Amino acid sequence: MEEKLLDLLAELCEEDEVKNNLDEDLFESGLMDSLAFAELLFAIEENFGVIIAPSEIQRSDINTANKIIRLVKERMNA
Repeated sequence: MEEKLLDLLAELCEEDEVKNNLDEDLFESGLMDSLAFAELLFAIEENFGVIIAPSEIQRSDINTANKIIRLVKERMNA
């Protein structure tokens, strides 16, 4: 699951660097913008069946690959 999620993230950010530094702030580094954020939420729902509404999370909740992985795992196990 993690590898597939990292592949999706790398595709959306158009940068494989996200796989190397899982704690890098994706927004501050310019790897992710609001459009990529929306696309990420859609891709998570489509690939993992996890629905995350933009209104229920803050940007700081998913600003790193590790936080995204943790959130998806939590939602899958809920």
